[in-house]
Amino acid sequence: MSVLTLWAPIVVAAVLVFIVSSLIHTVLGYHNSDHDAVPDEDGLMDALRQFNLSPGEYVVPKPHGSAHMKSEEFRAKVEKGPVAMITIFPPDAMTNMAPALIQWFLYCVLVGVFAAYLGSRLLAAGTPYLSVFRLTGTVAFCCYAMAHMQRSIWFHQKWSTTLKNMFDGLVYALLTAGAFGWLWPEA
Repeated sequence: MSVLTLWAPIVVAAVLVFIVSSLIHTVLGYHNSDHDAVPDEDGLMDALRQFNLSPGEYVVPKPHGSAHMKSEEFRAKVEKGPVAMITIFPPDAMTNMAPALIQWFLYCVLVGVFAAYLGSRLLAAGTPYLSVFRLTGTVAFCCYAMAHMQRSIWFHQKWSTTLKNMFDGLVYALLTAGAFGWLWPEA
């Protein structure tokens, strides 16, 4: 079976995940506590603004290799603190979400393509709903949820945030699995 024969569940799953993820983030509100506020937001923004940082990710202090990380100079900077990773967004990132939403939808399609690929390699046309659901749901869960743990392990993201993101990933995986099980080709 070709991945192209599975275009319908790929698209339906992507649309369902896109709609439900939009509802999760705009209506339910349980992600509102994912990020903390700094005590003097305006002061911090004013301080950072003077550096005219381009969008990207920054780390302070920034080691210049493993030898530098062992140096007294670097260790003193770490002990003095703060140690931080900072993501600088483009100026319109919070007001113009269209580019991010387009990328998110394309990612949802890509997850569907991977679920379709593995499903088409391991399952035949006419495979029962539950077997299709299990396999494609597992693939989708791995895509949508598993990598979130790295944010808590390496970047000290709150585990509560990670678990909420993984729960979202489970919801998206169930939607994907349902779409594939429903629209899986008959024998």
